[in-house]
Amino acid sequence: MRTRWIALSVVGVIAVILLISSMFVVKEGEYKIVLKFGEVSRVHDAPGLKFRIPFVETVTTLPKYQMVYESAPAEILTLDQKPIVVDNYTVWRIDNPRSFLRTVRDVAIGEQRIDNAIYNVVRRKLSELEYGSIISENTARGDLNVQITQEVAGLMEESGYGIKIVDVRIRRTDLPEANKESVYNRMISDRQSIAAKYLSEGDEESRKIMSSADRQAKVLVAQAEAEAKRIIADGEQEAARIYNEAYGKDPEFYQFYRTLQSYMTTLQGEPVIMMPIDSPYARILLGQE
Repeated sequence: MRTRWIALSVVGVIAVILLISSMFVVKEGEYKIVLKFGEVSRVHDAPGLKFRIPFVETVTTLPKYQMVYESAPAEILTLDQKPIVVDNYTVWRIDNPRSFLRTVRDVAIGEQRIDNAIYNVVRRKLSELEYGSIISENTARGDLNVQITQEVAGLMEESGYGIKIVDVRIRRTDLPEANKESVYNRMISDRQSIAAKYLSEGDEESRKIMSSADRQAKVLVAQAEAEAKRIIADGEQEAARIYNEAYGKDPEFYQFYRTLQSYMTTLQGEPVIMMPIDSPYARILLGQE
């Protein structure tokens, strides 16, 4: 009886061990692939407790969620033969775990396949564009990302890797360190030339405006002087007319008035005047007329 009890206990322990070893858990965001003698038997993608045949079937895990792969910076020549350093990132996921295990088997190898495809597509696309359009045209950059994504996704689908490319984005297009200083110096020189051109054009425009203003001022001054002379001439002419009218009405009074005016002018400063006593000028001055 004791031997039997021991045997049953051993069998029970073995059964428990076999039961435990046959169970596995599928978590959220992962594939559990059951392999039978190295071949895919079934794929579990729904979370929960699953079972396998111990010692016959093995279980491997692949990620179901989207992953981000960052490519290493690579040097590429543009259409105008400018070397640029490009790095990008790729959002991807395993779309068909059976095909992935059969052709790729490992996430790291899958990323190598993605990297090769992206490098070839990006190099070809950027070699069709000039450096200036790559770094300055945001719209072109956006279209370029879409085109690269579509082409790489098509290559992955044709290869049957079971990989789904969600998005490819160029993150940086920069000059190699050896070329940066010369390019920056050339850019500074270009900007200085443009600034000098603007300053020269500004000075020329300033001279034109000042010259035009001087001409207008001279014209206005000449017109004002001519108008002033005309007004003075009109005034003198009107004064002469008034004098003539007054002289014509009473010549003797006019002569007397003019004589008094001459006295006022002559006697300013109390001068010494010598004249005959019987001259008309002296007689009027002495009140004898």
